[in-house]
Amino acid sequence: MKTMTASDWKSKESAEAILLDVRSPGEFSGMRAEGAVNLPLDKLTAEAVKNLSNGKSVILLCQGGTRARMAAEKCEGLDCELMVFEGGTQAWKEAGLPVVESKGGVISLERQVRIGAGSLVVLGVILAEYFGLSGLQYLSLFVGLGLVFAGVTDTCGMGILLAKMPWNQKASACCGSSS
Repeated sequence: MKTMTASDWKSKESAEAILLDVRSPGEFSGMRAEGAVNLPLDKLTAEAVKNLSNGKSVILLCQGGTRARMAAEKCEGLDCELMVFEGGTQAWKEAGLPVVESKGGVISLERQVRIGAGSLVVLGVILAEYFGLSGLQYLSLFVGLGLVFAGVTDTCGMGILLAKMPWNQKASACCGSSS
């Protein structure tokens, strides 16, 4: 799998490449690389990428790189050149490359997972300890095991579920979404 860094992008100034952001529409509307097109990972197919590329190189972006790598795996064998932008939109922004930011965008999936997982752990402990609801300590155990699994496999079931939630599907009219 080919990768591209911010310095690679700056040296090429690759106007011929398609920037394809595979985050949820809600995340995309909050902050994105200027000129990027949105095609969420859960809607991405090799055929859709082929149609978007029109023979040009495709640079895959997400928040940090994991979803972009998953998108590249979905598109293996495609005729066009595919590259994953290392470090995602955060690296893009930190490198001083142009971004479009909107106030009121949805918080990142990573933060949503941390909030959700932390809330479930606290809820499990409180309900088990203070209300004597036996067995609910296993909720905390389940969430903890899920976080360990996510860390080891770099795949997060809670993140996949949260990406499908209605607030993550909304894209504002300014987003250039292709979906």
